[in-house]
Amino acid sequence: MQSQYQGDSIFWVEVERIKPNPFQPRKSFDEAALLSLAESIRQYGVLQPLTVTRKEIERPEEGIYVEYELIAGERRLRAAKLAGLLQVPAVIRTGEDSDRMKLELAIIENLQREDLNPLDRALAFERLTKEFGLKHIEVGKRVGKSREYVSNTLRILMLPQEMRDALAAGEITEGHTRPLLMLMDRTEEQKVLFKEIIAKRLTVRDSEQLARRVAVERVRKSDLTPELLLLERELTEQLGTRVRIEKKDQGGKVLIDFFSVEDLAHIRSMLSKERQAAQAIEVPPQAEIPESNPDVAPESSPTPATTEKSKEEEDPSRKGEAEADLYSINNFTL
Repeated sequence: MQSQYQGDSIFWVEVERIKPNPFQPRKSFDEAALLSLAESIRQYGVLQPLTVTRKEIERPEEGIYVEYELIAGERRLRAAKLAGLLQVPAVIRTGEDSDRMKLELAIIENLQREDLNPLDRALAFERLTKEFGLKHIEVGKRVGKSREYVSNTLRILMLPQEMRDALAAGEITEGHTRPLLMLMDRTEEQKVLFKEIIAKRLTVRDSEQLARRVAVERVRKSDLTPELLLLERELTEQLGTRVRIEKKDQGGKVLIDFFSVEDLAHIRSMLSKERQAAQAIEVPPQAEIPESNPDVAPESSPTPATTEKSKEEEDPSRKGEAEADLYSINNFTL
């Protein structure tokens, strides 16, 4: 019986008899991609067979029951179930594969297909090192990668959970993890950089430049007075981007970061508003001067009304008499 499972022969295996690989490194599956694969399988079938191991289980009063444990091909198995297939083609590995071998094969298959996201890959490498005691160089040999590749991948697990979740969801790339890891000992700056990467969609290069600048700024801060530090923080909040003040022996300079044309236009708009507000405070509004009429000659002497007003201002009693005359019944006509 065992001989028929040797070699690379392909067998048709009932879908319901295939159990998931408990060492499957991939944790997330794109539902839309699975539906697309299921539609393809309906039309053309499963083009590449799954890899499974065969297990014989003895059941009381039922005899020997055969089931299979999946090693590679979980996406195809899930899509085949969605497509309603009852059987799928599979290569049955001989003998009992160790747990480490099952994990290695699953990792290798996903790596070859580039199906693993960086976080799942890091978790898989961690299992190989912690559960099976493999060194980084040994993991690299098994998956066809360098020791540095394995070590750098494992460093992803040092990030806070929020950033790891963003990586798994595709909100940031594996390249973005490098500048974030540069700020591991500066949690506040790391959080700020993480938010800027997502909000401003920073490239990996821009993110790395910001991370390096933070290290330089830590040293530079000691050269600034408390007043300049406060001004730097206020400008950063007002403009909504990083502002740095660099002090020199004579004067200094202000550096304002921007990451797109829209950013630069926003900064210019904010600076224009600040300038207009400053001018409004410095220059008080002047009283309006009535335009002169060139056709009318200016009068050299005050009018009777003006004279009367001046007299009223000098003598308050005359003002009262004038008001009495204004409202006198003699001034009303029918």
